[in-house]
Formats: sequence, structure tokens, C-alpha cells
Amino acid sequence: MLAFRELCRPLRSAGVHLVETRLESRVRLAAIIAVMIKSLAQELLDQRILNRNDLVVVAVSGGADSMALLHLLRELNSTVNWELRLHVAHLNHQLRIDDADDDAAFVQAACDDLSLSCTIEVRDIAARAAEEGIGIEELARRERYLFFERVCLNVGAKTVAVAHHADDNAETILHRILRGTGLRGLAGISRRRAISPASDISVTRPLLNFTRQQIREYLASAGIAFREDKTNESNEPMRNRIRNVILPALTKDVNPQVRDALTRLGSQARWLEEFLGETVQRTFDTLVVSRNDQTLTLNAGAMAKKSRIVQTELVRLAYASFGLGEQDLAFNHLVSALDLIADPASGRQTQLPGGMTIEKRYHQLIFSLPSDQPREALAPQVAIHLPGKTSLPIRAMEIDCEIQELASGEIQKLRRTPGRLHEVVDLDVIRAPLVVRSRRVGDRFFPLGAPGSKSVADFLADEKVDPALRPHITMLCDQLGPIWLVGYRIDDRAKLTSLTKRALHLKARSISQ
Repeated sequence: MLAFRELCRPLRSAGVHLVETRLESRVRLAAIIAVMIKSLAQELLDQRILNRNDLVVVAVSGGADSMALLHLLRELNSTVNWELRLHVAHLNHQLRIDDADDDAAFVQAACDDLSLSCTIEVRDIAARAAEEGIGIEELARRERYLFFERVCLNVGAKTVAVAHHADDNAETILHRILRGTGLRGLAGISRRRAISPASDISVTRPLLNFTRQQIREYLASAGIAFREDKTNESNEPMRNRIRNVILPALTKDVNPQVRDALTRLGSQARWLEEFLGETVQRTFDTLVVSRNDQTLTLNAGAMAKKSRIVQTELVRLAYASFGLGEQDLAFNHLVSALDLIADPASGRQTQLPGGMTIEKRYHQLIFSLPSDQPREALAPQVAIHLPGKTSLPIRAMEIDCEIQELASGEIQKLRRTPGRLHEVVDLDVIRAPLVVRSRRVGDRFFPLGAPGSKSVADFLADEKVDPALRPHITMLCDQLGPIWLVGYRIDDRAKLTSLTKRALHLKARSISQ
């Protein structure tokens, strides 16, 4: 620790905080550290957040919270005989000019001092946000979690740990209340979730039961260095205003324990959500009249006898059972579905996102996908040679993959080269193996040039692709999902950037059957 302190001294003026401890308080400070580590270990085991010997990617920005998380996880090995294997991940967003590079250097120095492996990448978030016409915060968050997922895949980890704590949870709940939220929003930040739909990699939050004050006390007690993000002092965006203005005002003028009150509300909402989830799943199974890959028929009469909150969750579950993401399912959609259930008339319909239709037909409630959705894959999933040519006779197509090491100045030229059946992507962001398959219900991607992600079904509809052709669209995918809808568009994450070192040429051509 002393060596690292010396290393950090030149960075003090750049925002590094390092608290020296006094000899006479070491016993008290050691007790604080021991209690926190013991509490953390018990929490992780009780909540099944981590196992004793997991390989964990730790998201470290260099700030107070993430540095505390890194050191606490490391202390579990030496203090309570855990055997965690840690790998640090840091994404340099290039949002704070010199400070961003100093943060990355600080994280690398900390990892060197702790003898931990580390992956650091750079993304010019501001430039990309301007180019794509989306918000900086939204893009930064998306890129951050895509980066964490890539690091997990590279090192073989199934878990990434991030440093959200109890105060973050309280701020999130209040923010959602102010914007307007449902029961799920009141539940706040989850302790563990899949990093992306259908992924077996989890995001975990080991510090969610600890307050900001407890974390700062731990850092002071252990003499751990961290960097201060000066943008946190600003009252923009809204999240900072809640932290710096609204919550302090509520604490002073309304309830000194407002943060505790909000997190208790979140806990109770989560308990209710878990209870509803178990209850609704059991109820759902009894209501299914028939099911195939295109339609789901439920007993509308039995549904109508349930409470509206149970009806709401049944509709959610029916919608999600087709592999459709719930992020587009708004309150007004749910209300329309509930009105349909309550209406004694037959033959009425309502629309849900993703092209889904709900029809009330006498005592049945029928959820249907558009008729152009494929009922089954055109052909089995086929592995693609990388590099090399792969023949796809059922599709009357051949795909050629060619790798190119890039020299300076070649990227702009390559961006102009591809045609409809020739695309060039960044090889280093692709997670092999590559496969070709047909479209599946719920498939989503981020079309290059679009303002955000969308379902493949919606993309093809927007592109006015003939409905008869949509089931036969060929998709080239890696472990994270679609890379190229052959003949139409690549995914944004695979595009060439100024950082691209190796390009992958993808060429498709028709072959005789």
C-alpha cells in the first residue's frame, strides 16, 4: 500500500484523494474494515451474488465507489479465505479531456500495485453520440456494458461486479418516481441481472447494502486512494441534481432518513415483485389453452376474475414468452389489454409493440405475432469459416470471410468500398464463432446509422422488405447476436472506427442450387 501511495502523490493535484491514517486510531480502523468485510461476505453468500471461487470482472472507474469495491473483493481472499479471481475492466469515455486519460493511468497503476490483470479500452463517446444523434449518457452506458460483456467473454468470466450502493439505489428510486414509474421501477436497482437478453453473464452489485458514507469511511480507514470525478459537482444532469440538491433538501426539510425510507420502499416493492412473479407464473400455466410459435391462447374468462395487478403481470408474461423485450411495453399498452379482458364483447383487438396483436374471441384471449414471423428456422444454424469460404446450399449462397491488417489511412477507404453484399467490420469486436441462421422471434440489433436498437422484425418493416421475403432473411451472428443482416445492414457495434486494427471483409454471393 505504501508503494502505491507514493505512486499516487504526483496525482494529488489532479483530484486523487488519499487519506493517511493515524497510529493511535489503527485499532478502531481495523475493526471498521473487519466488520465491513465480514458483512460483505455474508451478504454475497446469503443473496447468492457471488461464490467463494468465482472469476469476476470488476468494473473500476478509479472513483471512490469502484476502488472500494475492488479492495473489498480482494480483501475477501485474505480475510475470510475466499478464492476470488479478479480481472479489472476500465472504459475510457474521453468525456473529461485530460482527466479521462489520468483516470485510466490511475486504474492501471492500481492494478499493477495489486498484481491484478486489467483491460482498458478507449471510446470517444461525445463524438459518437453527435454522429449517431443520441444522448451521451445513453450511449456511454450502452458502450460500457457492451465493453464489460466483451471482457467477460475474453477472460472466461460469468460475472461483472459494479459499485452501485444504497445511496445510488435511493437516487434511482426517487428519479423514477419523479419521471413516473410502475411497481418495477419502485424496486430500484437489482442486485443481479443478465447483462443482456439471453446472456449467461451477470451484472452483480455487491455494495448495494452499503451507504456512500460507509464506503468513504472504509476508504479512509484503509488508506485507499481514489480519484474524484469533478462532473459529480455539477447539478446537471437530473441524476446529479437529485443527489446534490433535491435529496439534501428533503433530508433537511422533510425527513432526515429519506434515503433509508426510499431504499425500504424499494425493498418492499422488490419483495412484492418477487411474490407476484411466483404467483403469476403458476397462474399463467393454468390459463394456457393452446400454444405454438405464432400464437398463444389464454382463458380470458379466468383472467377476468383475477385482480388487475395479476392481469397486468399475466399480459407481461405472455408478451415476454415470445422473446420480445419488455422495454417497449408501456403502461398504456397494458391498460388497453386490461380493457380488452374486461370487455364482454367478442372480436375486439389491441396492438402491442413488436407487431403483436391481442384479440378477444369469446372466452379466449389470443396473442398473435405477424404472419411473416418465421415458424421455424429455414435451415439449421451453420458455422462460418473465419477466415475462409462457407457454402450455404439451402440458401443458395456462399459467404467469404477475409481478414485484413490495417495500415494508417485505410479505414476511410474501406468505409466507401462495401456494397449491398460486401461489408467490412471490425474483427476485434466480434466474438467468434460466427454462425448463419434465420431470424428468430425477439431478435434485436442496432442498425448502423439508426438512433438506437430495434427488433429485426421492425427494421425489416421499416425497410419495406416484402413480407414474403422476411422469413428467408439471412443473419450472420456472433456470440452477442446479429452482426449483419445480409444484403441490408450491419450492427453498429461492428462498424469500423479510428481504433480498428483488423478488418473483416464479409462477401456474400449467390450460388447455383
